[in-house]
Amino acid sequence: MSTPILVVDDDPHILEVIGFALQNAGFTPLFAADGISALARIKAAPPKLLVLDIGLPEMDGLALCREVRKFSDLPILFLSARDEEIDRVIGLEIGGDDYVTKPFSPRELVARVKSILKRTSPQPVAGPAPFQRGALLLDPARHLCLFSGQNVPLTASEFALLAALLNKPENVLARAQLMQAIYGQNIHVSERTIDSHIRNIRAKLADAGCKDGVITVHGVGLRMGACQTA
Repeated sequence: MSTPILVVDDDPHILEVIGFALQNAGFTPLFAADGISALARIKAAPPKLLVLDIGLPEMDGLALCREVRKFSDLPILFLSARDEEIDRVIGLEIGGDDYVTKPFSPRELVARVKSILKRTSPQPVAGPAPFQRGALLLDPARHLCLFSGQNVPLTASEFALLAALLNKPENVLARAQLMQAIYGQNIHVSERTIDSHIRNIRAKLADAGCKDGVITVHGVGLRMGACQTA
């Protein structure tokens, strides 16, 4: 069975366009026109990824994302028709993995869906070895992040960003390098997106007791801290 993708939008034309593009790419598109019905579908039969419009009736996309994050790390790709960058930043900060701004190219949307799914797909047993830094353990094979034995729930993009930093923990990586590590060469996002992911990672590590997770080297980029307990 092909990969089920739930698309949530109250515009029938948008649903039709996205559904056609996903089906042509080999996915199984599922549809919901509002946040409440989408939440019920996710709880009943979770899809592999959620394409979620921010402006929805009943329950908007940001509220739905918050509800989903209470019980699931389901990857979320936001759709936004709003011009304000703050809406997209908020979407990433509350747990979204990526966003596409309307009007969008169906090809670009499918590329981002594939990129997210690639980051969240289980790795083969002989995949990358776990990263260890102080009390921090990142295991790509199991998509697992632990600090002092405590689970740290990361989205796919946050996990990929942290893995890129841990791969070269003593090096300072520019934001452009981190964007390429997460999204690849053919997808372009703003540096604000990376900053949002970094804020989320720092907050989640701090909640687990990490006092020095990701360090900013001003004017250069980012590197890993010692990852010691607070």
